[in-house]
Amino acid sequence: MTTTVNVNSAICGFTHKIKGEFDGKNIIVDIETPCAKIKEISHMEVPFMETMDIKDNFVMERAKEAQCTPGCIVPAGVLNVCRLETGMIAKSLAKKVEKLSIEFDEV
Repeated sequence: MTTTVNVNSAICGFTHKIKGEFDGKNIIVDIETPCAKIKEISHMEVPFMETMDIKDNFVMERAKEAQCTPGCIVPAGVLNVCRLETGMIAKSLAKKVEKLSIEFDEV
């Protein structure tokens, strides 16, 4: 079953819809986005084993190649979709928690 998440990048004004489906070897990820940089990575076939580490990571490499800013939260959204699709995060837990956030308390 396809996993779908919405990433609200309020600081840059964009909302992105990330869809992923595990085919047994790769997680097929598609992103609907108005952001030109994210459009460069809007379709990926992410090898399951290349999502385990933050440094040697397929998604982070694609984000680097697209010159995403270091604070871009879309790659983290993609990695969460990958983890949900591969069972590394329980979908029932994600439904219960509902959302993740970054809050700027004192700036």
